[in-house]
Amino acid sequence: MSRRSGYFLLLLALPLAASSVRIIQTNSAGDSVDIIDPATDKVVGEIAGIEVNHGAAAAPDGSRYYISNEAESTLDVVDAKSLKVTRNIPLSGHPNNIAISRDGRRVYVAIIQAPGAVDVIDTGSLEKVKTLPMKGGVHNTYVTADDKFVVAGSVVGKILTVIDRKTEQKVWELPFDNGVRPIAFEQNADGSTRRLFIQLSNVHGFAVVDFAARKEVARVNLPAGPEGKKPDIDATPSHGIGVSPDGKTLWVDSSLNNKVYVYSLPDLKLMGGVDVGRTPDWLTFTPDSRKVYVSNAGANSVSAIDMKTMKEVARIKVGQVPKRNTTAVAP
Repeated sequence: MSRRSGYFLLLLALPLAASSVRIIQTNSAGDSVDIIDPATDKVVGEIAGIEVNHGAAAAPDGSRYYISNEAESTLDVVDAKSLKVTRNIPLSGHPNNIAISRDGRRVYVAIIQAPGAVDVIDTGSLEKVKTLPMKGGVHNTYVTADDKFVVAGSVVGKILTVIDRKTEQKVWELPFDNGVRPIAFEQNADGSTRRLFIQLSNVHGFAVVDFAARKEVARVNLPAGPEGKKPDIDATPSHGIGVSPDGKTLWVDSSLNNKVYVYSLPDLKLMGGVDVGRTPDWLTFTPDSRKVYVSNAGANSVSAIDMKTMKEVARIKVGQVPKRNTTAVAP
């Protein structure tokens, strides 16, 4: 074996470098997207010129970021090295959040504008190739860990829709008593989806859905907020939820209490809460389950939390009204 090839194999054997991970933080009332390095908890880059940016997704190979542009009703394609917008893909209507398939070939864009849809973007041609009609404007889209399904939630339609990724056809729906907002996913050992944890309008907590049974099986309330307090953002006392990459904990934002609460999995026992900035709205994890980043929409900041100690370790200044964020990894 040559010295060079031996060095290459050594690089492959090393753990993922912290510098290859980035937190992509959108700013819903601004025209820029912040790039945070979790190794330093500093803003290390900015994507400029995207007015009213909403959702973010990263290509699995680390080459591109995708940002939904509410001002222009486009999906903006960003070169991950230069942080420059290279393409604006027209959408069928006003967008909200987005999700990318695990193979990186499709981006699914939530179209909130009536009558509601999911736009399908082919990342090879960088064109919209399909528009899937939905029952009400779509607020968030997700792709399951096994890459088999797209899950869409509608606030106005009060409905969850599950789409087969292979056929890109609806396979089942589940109505709720309130609008469907952020969703977190728990996996089985084989990577298939076990349960969904769904935040709903006007609910300070979340619904638990058995994915295989296609039904709600429980509802969990967060610790009560101050008497008479109303959420800063109408109908959203709890917005932002996620299962840690190691599958051991569920993290849930409370805008009433300005905290993020931690539940053990699979038993859903409350482990504690962490104080964050005003109006926590979204969260994302580092791949090693060491840190979680919570966007504070009412404080123009992001809280970096050590997941083991459940302590805030940094509060990072970002743009105006930060909401959706995601984690990008460059191989």
